[in-house]
Amino acid sequence: MMRNIFSWAAILAISLQLGGCLRDYGPVTTDSVPVPQTAVATRLQTGDELKIIVFGEDALSGVYDISPAGSIAMPLVGAIMAAGRTRGELEHALTQAYASGKFLQEPKITVSVVTFRPFYIFGEVTTPGKYAYTSGLDVLTAVATAGGFTYRATRDSVLIRHPGEEVWQQYSLAAPLAVQPGDLIRIPERYF
Repeated sequence: MMRNIFSWAAILAISLQLGGCLRDYGPVTTDSVPVPQTAVATRLQTGDELKIIVFGEDALSGVYDISPAGSIAMPLVGAIMAAGRTRGELEHALTQAYASGKFLQEPKITVSVVTFRPFYIFGEVTTPGKYAYTSGLDVLTAVATAGGFTYRATRDSVLIRHPGEEVWQQYSLAAPLAVQPGDLIRIPERYF
């Protein structure tokens, strides 16, 4: 009888210790399809910093931030929606705005991204935090940027929440996985 009570007490103690290790960051979806490398950073987002050149008009050219509302404030034409557009679409919208307002005749405008929105990495990495996005970034490079895995990190899967999504996506680390600007990357811990 006493042996049975000690057995149940030991099981209860181990269960409580393992239960204390559990962290819940919200819902997770598994078996997700990774974002293709060609689709990464093609659309502008809030927080991106743009260099806009209006040829022959130095007063209109400059560096502009995409506001939290998703727009940029341009001289003469006001706010232009930028978030969700490609660079080419924004160039066309700016050209139309300056031409239709009769401010410029046949404006020539180029848009380039100076800095993308940063990505965030946390969980079982040496130095969690906010890091600058660079073109061609994948998850393993992001982990290396954050100082590498801790000894408790799982090395077979990663959780990512892309901007605008509410649910974490679980991906395998067996294949290269592209990171998008603004991604939240969580490296889970392994238990054994």
